[in-house]
Amino acid sequence: MKHSINPVALAAACVYLAPMTSWACATCGCSLSTDAALGYSALPGWRMSFEYDYIHQDQLRSGRHDVSGVPDDTELERETLNRYLTLGLDYSPGSDWNIGLRVPYVIRTHSTYGDYDSGQPLPPLSGSRSSSIGDLRLIGAYQGFLPMHNLGVQLGVKLATGQYGTSVKFNSGPAEGAPLDASLQPGTGSTDVIVGAYYYQPVGENFEGFANIQFQSALVTKQDRPGNDFRPGNSTTLSFGLRYEAHPSWAPQLQMNLTHKGVDQGALADITDTAGNVAYVSPGLTAHVVGDLSVYAFAQLPVYSDLVGYQVSPRYTLSVGASYRF
Repeated sequence: MKHSINPVALAAACVYLAPMTSWACATCGCSLSTDAALGYSALPGWRMSFEYDYIHQDQLRSGRHDVSGVPDDTELERETLNRYLTLGLDYSPGSDWNIGLRVPYVIRTHSTYGDYDSGQPLPPLSGSRSSSIGDLRLIGAYQGFLPMHNLGVQLGVKLATGQYGTSVKFNSGPAEGAPLDASLQPGTGSTDVIVGAYYYQPVGENFEGFANIQFQSALVTKQDRPGNDFRPGNSTTLSFGLRYEAHPSWAPQLQMNLTHKGVDQGALADITDTAGNVAYVSPGLTAHVVGDLSVYAFAQLPVYSDLVGYQVSPRYTLSVGASYRF
């Protein structure tokens, strides 16, 4: 059936990147499920994917609302621009098993005014720009429970391959030479366990419904190294939605993406501004180009957030990608 053997590769899922990759707004990253965007596959063989994610965080929020400022002696951030280039490689020896590698390249610019004082003019901005490899992820999946192979479980690990702790520093402004917050580094310095599950099923004529959930938690951190006391908060992402599959060459889709992010811990952690809950509505389109090549494009639109402290959030996020099976 077309729902169980869609000939499109499993692509670089954003839930493997975000929100587990570090953000200035720790709960405001890309939570799109691109596995679901392209359609889950039970076909054996190799699959290669590439994804670009654009996340511009320039909206200051606290709790459930936009805010115009922060209390005195609190850091006032201006914006963070995240761009992620992710290479993915999957291998399925048969219909039951799949293993996937995700290699992200993180390009990030960040600017902040530093501690705010209502009795003084705003100080000059301090800024940073960095680009480097982030934290790799290796995910295994088993989907042999049902004859249609439409129920699967995932187990994986995130490795501490990106720069972390105090590695990346400000390169302009009054804070030049000082390290960025640990949550803004390309990596977390932790080895994390990733567990998840997914299910998809035809829903009426030409529609397919799906749901997936993923949980990530740091198991081992590099707190033993001086100056690197940081543990990222646990993260849970739930996605569900519908694909319309009446046309063989293209498939529109609507997702709902829910994320819960726990508080970061450690001496380097910004404990007061790194937790919360976010919900996105994510419309998009997947298209079959030629042969075994497919592309997709999605936008994520925030419809709800409840953030701890003061965090800069995106007004939208964009994700585009391609997948090729060979």
